[in-house]
Amino acid sequence: MHPQIIRDKTGKCPICSMDLIKKEENAQKITDIELEDLLKPTNEFVITTVPVTTIKKSSEEISIEALGSIQNDTRQVGSISSIVAGRIERLYVRYRYQMIMPGDKIMDIYSPEIATAQRNLLFLLKSDASNASLIEAAKQRLLLMGMSSGQVQQLIRTGKATLTVSVYSNAMGHIHEAGQETMVATGQMQNSSTTTAPLAIREGMYVQQGQKIFSLTNPAKGWAVLNIFPENQHLVKVGNPVKITPEAMPQKAFRAKINFIEPFYRPNSKTLTARVYFDNASLRIPIGSQVRASIFGSNASANWLPQEAVLSLGLNDIAFVKTSGGFIAKKITTGIRQNNLVQITNGLAITDTVAANAQYLTDSESFIKIKQ
Repeated sequence: MHPQIIRDKTGKCPICSMDLIKKEENAQKITDIELEDLLKPTNEFVITTVPVTTIKKSSEEISIEALGSIQNDTRQVGSISSIVAGRIERLYVRYRYQMIMPGDKIMDIYSPEIATAQRNLLFLLKSDASNASLIEAAKQRLLLMGMSSGQVQQLIRTGKATLTVSVYSNAMGHIHEAGQETMVATGQMQNSSTTTAPLAIREGMYVQQGQKIFSLTNPAKGWAVLNIFPENQHLVKVGNPVKITPEAMPQKAFRAKINFIEPFYRPNSKTLTARVYFDNASLRIPIGSQVRASIFGSNASANWLPQEAVLSLGLNDIAFVKTSGGFIAKKITTGIRQNNLVQITNGLAITDTVAANAQYLTDSESFIKIKQ
């Protein structure tokens, strides 16, 4: 209202249309007012007739969102080792990640030890053919050194010793050098120069008996490693259904279940890691792909309010509790937010009635004074 407008009777201000207030000549000075009264929020107590709601106690299906990546199933990692000591005469593996099938020839190794064992068998057959026990022992020695039964029979038939022994794959998968398995399993990305560099294993190199030369990772088997944030860790259990969607290939989304939860935190991480095993033979999702996951679980009976009834002030959440004549803002503690519902863990009783839409009861969050 504009104080320059003066009238001798009641009416409205011609400028702002506010009601004129009677001017008192004998107004009394107020001396007991305090600064706290002047700074008291105008909407600490709100008088309104907005719709109200109450707490609903029920068990809601929880959907937890998580991020992760596709990694090799380390349970399916195979290895190729040298069964004899010797020199690599010929190498049949030419590049990293070459696909190898069971029975594929990997390399030929020249071994003086196996050459001596072959000559020993030929000598026994020629000079002591009736000594069946020694001949059988010589055959078993060659089999244990890596020769196949067919090669032993060919040796006996031709009477000529072979100077090399062949090493065959006993598993299927992409080939890696020993000690150079894909780094995705540790959550790191390989340098491109490492993946495109030539193999360090070359023809002419010497190997020891039992030395691990190559590792095989099976591309048909994989697992999704999911990062579970602290506020959701108590809700994730082994066996929970999960839907996994690769970010680059959403059409290849699939359903599975939580198979394993790692019982420790990985270095420099505050998230718990859960594993989902799956068959990648038909999906063919590249290792290292980023994925989004929705983990489905059931929560125990809890107290829920509609999401509109809870107002977030950053660090605090409030609800407007109905009292006689109006509403009072009250601080509450919330939990899970799911399907437009908010779990109430503290601050409200089951009998409390609150405003159905807390936004309608405040013009500015900075003016709200919370009742503890």
